[in-house]
Amino acid sequence: MSEPTGKYSITMPRDIAEAAKARSGPSGLSAYVAAAVARQIERDNLNELISVAEAEHGPVSDEEIQGLRDQLHQAREQQTQGGANAA
Repeated sequence: MSEPTGKYSITMPRDIAEAAKARSGPSGLSAYVAAAVARQIERDNLNELISVAEAEHGPVSDEEIQGLRDQLHQAREQQTQGGANAA
């Protein structure tokens, strides 16, 4: 069962609306816009969590961020290599 929906009227620049309509594909403009809004809400929620965490623990340094990116990159490489080795 799908979630209940509502009909809303929004205003946006014409060029953005036309680009979104062109990219929306078979799911349609409403689904495309709903997905974009959902992603923005996720980003807003994440930014709120980051603000709370930084207020409590201090900001994350650039070095810490780069270290975590490096770990993620290594994990992805290992996952890709593991998948290739299994084939």
